[in-house]
Amino acid sequence: MAAKAEDSKNKQVEVRNPGAGSRVAQIRQFMAEVRQEFVKVVWPGKKQTLMSTTVVIALVIVVAIYLGSIDLVLGKLVGAILR
Repeated sequence: MAAKAEDSKNKQVEVRNPGAGSRVAQIRQFMAEVRQEFVKVVWPGKKQTLMSTTVVIALVIVVAIYLGSIDLVLGKLVGAILR
């Protein structure tokens, strides 16, 4: 049996009993809701995607150099201590 509940935006939302209805009907409803949500998504443009990708790659390179240098220094320090 379905009941009504209010969410934070004061819309009425149908709350379903998990045991009610067939699995196929539940899957169909879920897929319909997913399609509705995908329509609301604002996808980034090509320029924004390229800029974000460039920033991520640059940061990965900077962090790799930083961690590699720390590893090198600590490795030499431990090697000197163990000799």
